[in-house]
Amino acid sequence: MSALAAEGRGRSIVTRLTVREKALERRMLRRLEQVEIRLLECAREADDPRLAAVVGHLIAAGGKRMRPLLTLLGAEFGDPQAAGVLEAAVFSELIHTASLHHDDVMDEALIRHGVTSVNARWGNRVAVRSGNWLLAKAAQLSAGLSTESVPLQAEASQRLVQGQLRELVGPALPEDRLSHYFGVISDKSASLISLSLRLGAVQAGAPAQVSDALAEYGEQLGVAFQISDDVLDIVSPSADLGKEQGKDLAVGVAGLPVLLVLEGVEPEDDELRALLSDPAGVRGDRHVRALALLQRSEAMSRARALMDGRLAGARAALASLPPGPPRKALDALCDFVATRTA
Repeated sequence: MSALAAEGRGRSIVTRLTVREKALERRMLRRLEQVEIRLLECAREADDPRLAAVVGHLIAAGGKRMRPLLTLLGAEFGDPQAAGVLEAAVFSELIHTASLHHDDVMDEALIRHGVTSVNARWGNRVAVRSGNWLLAKAAQLSAGLSTESVPLQAEASQRLVQGQLRELVGPALPEDRLSHYFGVISDKSASLISLSLRLGAVQAGAPAQVSDALAEYGEQLGVAFQISDDVLDIVSPSADLGKEQGKDLAVGVAGLPVLLVLEGVEPEDDELRALLSDPAGVRGDRHVRALALLQRSEAMSRARALMDGRLAGARAALASLPPGPPRKALDALCDFVATRTA
C-alpha cells in the first residue's frame, strides 16, 4: 500500500464517521492535515539525516491515524481550537508509531503500512532505538501540554510498556491464557486509545465527567479494536492488511481466535490444536493449513461475539456524553470497528 493510498484510507474513515456532518468532516480533515505536517516535521528534527530517514519511515508510509483522530474528536467536547490540542494529537501518534517499531521487532514483521518494516530494512537494533527516539520526542512534546495531562501520559506509557512485557513473558500461574490476553491488550492497545480521547478533552477544557466517559469508551473500543485486528490477521489478505496475513500465527503470537481454539475441547478442532501447539509459531504448509482451519472454526464467531460485547460497552459509555455530531462520530466508529476489513 502506498503512502497516498494509506492517506486516502484515513480520509475515508473520517468521511464514514462524519456522514451528514459536513462541518465536522471538514474540521477533522483540516486538523489531520496539520497533524500530518507536524509529524513529518518531528521526524526531520532528528540531528542526523540518516536517523531522520529511519524515524520518519513509518510516519511517511501513512496509516489510519486513528489515535490523533480520536484526540481531535475528544477535543470537540470542549474548545477544539484550544492550545495544545494539535500537539496532543501528534503525541498520540508518535507513541503509537514507536510501539510499532518495537512490536515489529518482537513479531519479526517484514511489512508495516504496506512498506518494508523498520526492522526488516535497518535491523532490530536500529528499530528498537528509533522507537525509543520517537518515545523521547513524544515526551518532549508532552512537556508543553497541560499539567493535568502529565500523570495521564505517564500512566498510559507505563501501561503500554507493561503490556508489551506481559505479552513477551506470558501468563504466570494461576492466571489463564484468556485472562492474560485481555490484560495484555487492555494495557498494550486500549490504554493509548483511551488516553488519546481523554487528552483531547482535557486540552480542550471539557468537564471531568466528559473526559472520564471518553476514557471508558476508549478502553472498551481499544479492546474491541485489537480483537478485530486478531480476526483480520486470519481472514484478510495481505494486500488489504498492509502486512503479512497470519503473521501473528507464524511467529507464535496467539490472538483471540487461536486462544479460543487452544482453550476449547471440540473434537472438530483437534487437528487445528495440534498445528497450533508449537509456541515458536506455525510456518510453511502447516501455516496454510492452520489458516484455512481457523477461518472456518467456531472460534472466529466467538471472537466476534466478544468484540461485539466490548463495542456495546463503548456505546454505553457514550450515553452520558452531550448529544451532537462528535458523539455520533464516536458511535459510528463502533460500526467501523465491527465491519472493518483492514
